[in-house]
Amino acid sequence: MSYDPYIVGLTGGIGSGKSTIAQRFRELGVEVVDADQASRKVVEPGMPALNIIADRFGAEMIKNDGTLNRAAMRQLIFSQPLEKTWLENLLHPLIAEWIIDRLQRAESAYVMLESPLLLETEQHQLVNTLLLVDLPESLQLSRTAERDGDPKQQIQSIIDSQMARDDKLRRADYVFDNSLALDTVTPRIAMLHETFFHLALESLHDD
Repeated sequence: MSYDPYIVGLTGGIGSGKSTIAQRFRELGVEVVDADQASRKVVEPGMPALNIIADRFGAEMIKNDGTLNRAAMRQLIFSQPLEKTWLENLLHPLIAEWIIDRLQRAESAYVMLESPLLLETEQHQLVNTLLLVDLPESLQLSRTAERDGDPKQQIQSIIDSQMARDDKLRRADYVFDNSLALDTVTPRIAMLHETFFHLALESLHDD
């Protein structure tokens, strides 16, 4: 017997701690589909998209081990918006297909779709409710710089390329303030888990 899973969208800007929050939900038994994993899977060696990218941008986009040169690709698309659009038009349908397949296979009470670009793409149309992991921009910059060692100017360009924080806050159904004390994280996630569990049950009754 198949059914449509109740899907919680999880998003947040770079350095917000979104992946850490997703892991906490996994520890509670929630299946999490990671859109970043999807974006890697569709350009793995042997996948058609990788050859299409090489044909357009040259062999230097492929590393010696046959994988995508992500650093070179990231630099190119942030400096050339038209190429960014071309790449998105190629990859987004493939990513969506991979994500939908994994969501439909989920067996937990509800399933979570973790995606940094949930609101910037059509992925938001897949979810029943949306949880935003939120941080002030200054903390996004400092935490990402500490984690990755990237220059703050580069991090700022990534932040600027994503949807504005105020717009995300307006569209979120639930907001997880990740600037609060660390010892509040576990109880707040437990409360959200209970909320999403009951929403999933209600959606089954509605069906």
